[in-house]
Amino acid sequence: MNMFRKNRGGPVLSRDEGARQGRAVRAAQAALGDVEAVRAFLNCHHPALDARPIDLAVASEDGLARVEAAIAAAGKAAA
Repeated sequence: MNMFRKNRGGPVLSRDEGARQGRAVRAAQAALGDVEAVRAFLNCHHPALDARPIDLAVASEDGLARVEAAIAAAGKAAA
């Protein structure tokens, strides 16, 4: 046991899950720009997706595609 390593306390994402999370965040940043808008979009329940977008994006490629489509729609609405 490494006593200098921090205990993360939460779930650890797999490599694929982390990659999907990163893609969702980058897509949201590109479309929405504002950090607070990105956080709110990804972490709040989205009625059209019937879930939190970040949870869908991390769960599967299909979920990520749905989130990216919702981000694109939100970016067009914000423009």
